Amino acid sequence: MQKIDGKVWTFGKDVDTDLIIAARYLSTSVPEELAKHVMEDADPEFVNKMSPGDIIVADENFGCGSSREHAPIALKAAGVAAVIAPTFARIFYRNAFNMGLPIFELPESMEIKEGEEVSIDMNTGTITNKTTDKTYVFTPIPEFMQELLKSGGLMNYAQEEINSREH
Repeated sequence: MQKIDGKVWTFGKDVDTDLIIAARYLSTSVPEELAKHVMEDADPEFVNKMSPGDIIVADENFGCGSSREHAPIALKAAGVAAVIAPTFARIFYRNAFNMGLPIFELPESMEIKEGEEVSIDMNTGTITNKTTDKTYVFTPIPEFMQELLKSGGLMNYAQEEINSREH
């Protein structure tokens, strides 16, 4: 998972976890069920318009509000490949990595427009807007957090660690 390429869907600032997955759907934690309703209150047609591998670009403070893990689970299950924003609510930031959802802090995120194609390169720490040919440098992700992403989240990482010690 060194490179992520996808079409961009944009959202504004202060996208809270209730906009990502509304509380009325929290009676389940089945990822596929949550995915059917991701971003529904922000854009009722989002799940019908987006395709697996697409990328959300938002303004500051993405994932604010309650600390529900359902939010990154729903995004990942819907096929959102990554989220780019200038800042993330701290609990969402950690939950995203724990669930294996790549997120990238980019102060200039709102220069990227809906419908454009971007390429995120984990090795070089860059995001290239393939539509405008502009390249940005994102805030480096700590190495341990990168390991969580490579494993697909904290639970997978922990299982890999257990398995490696048993052999």
